[in-house]
Amino acid sequence: MRAVWKGAVTFGLVNVPVKLYSATEDHDVSLHQVHDKDGGRIRYQRVCEIDGEVVPYQHIDKAYDDGDRTVIITDEDLKSLPAERSREIEVVEFVPTEQIDPIMFDRSYYLEPDSASNKAYVLLREALESTERTAVVRMALRQKTRLAALRVFGDVLMVQTLRWSDEVREAKFPALDEPAKITSKELELSKQLIESLSSDFDPEEFVDEYQQELRTLIQAKLEQGDAIDTAATFGEQPEEEGGEVIDLMEALRQSIAAKRGGGGAAEDEDAEKKPAKKPAARKSTAKGAAKGSSKGDDEEKPAAKRRTSKKAG
Repeated sequence: MRAVWKGAVTFGLVNVPVKLYSATEDHDVSLHQVHDKDGGRIRYQRVCEIDGEVVPYQHIDKAYDDGDRTVIITDEDLKSLPAERSREIEVVEFVPTEQIDPIMFDRSYYLEPDSASNKAYVLLREALESTERTAVVRMALRQKTRLAALRVFGDVLMVQTLRWSDEVREAKFPALDEPAKITSKELELSKQLIESLSSDFDPEEFVDEYQQELRTLIQAKLEQGDAIDTAATFGEQPEEEGGEVIDLMEALRQSIAAKRGGGGAAEDEDAEKKPAKKPAARKSTAKGAAKGSSKGDDEEKPAAKRRTSKKAG
């Protein structure tokens, strides 16, 4: 694992140096969108709705629409906001663990001791566990102030970012305003049914059948030779990573145009507008059809129903 943040947990005069690691990851198989005719990869361009032009990344701003008017927010506007870069996980208070409802939890991170001695780390862990308390903390993550819960998870400390109170919707359903008459017999039978299905939760007992079957399908296609050459169909076109990459490419183009004496820039633009011919797809049994992590099929097609079952005992 790679640390995503380094800093210290602070409360009172206590300082506990730590590293932060993402505690979860997605196990879904990543799928690309391709042309059903020849397997060519589908790529998207950022097109302006007003002039129809493809817009380079560095010329894209953000905007807020209130329904009637749109406010454009530039990079300069965003840079004028106070960026939070504190390297402290500041403990605000310690609360009973059961008072934080799971609906508040967002993302989870492991904390690793980041000092020669782990005494302060272990002391905080033991104190939280023995008092059955969770620390409500403030921290800066990705230049934003986050509210989080610091708690014990097994032998380690964990931070789980919390949603702000106004991010949790109120559950107000008119159907529940009407009183429902429940008989004692109905309640007793329901309790018996619950008791018959009662068990201790073990996440290892549950498997994602859909993902298992998808991986089996992909492997079968590879073994049968039902695959295409990735280089022939996907090509080597790089993805846009951000403004810095585009700025470099533009600077290179302008330098080449200057060397040519003026005519090169227009020729380059014309060349870019003409799509390059792609070689015909050919069969291959070696290159994986399951690799990649671009935008998946679920953007245009309804997602398949996910099945989850318990492992056979």
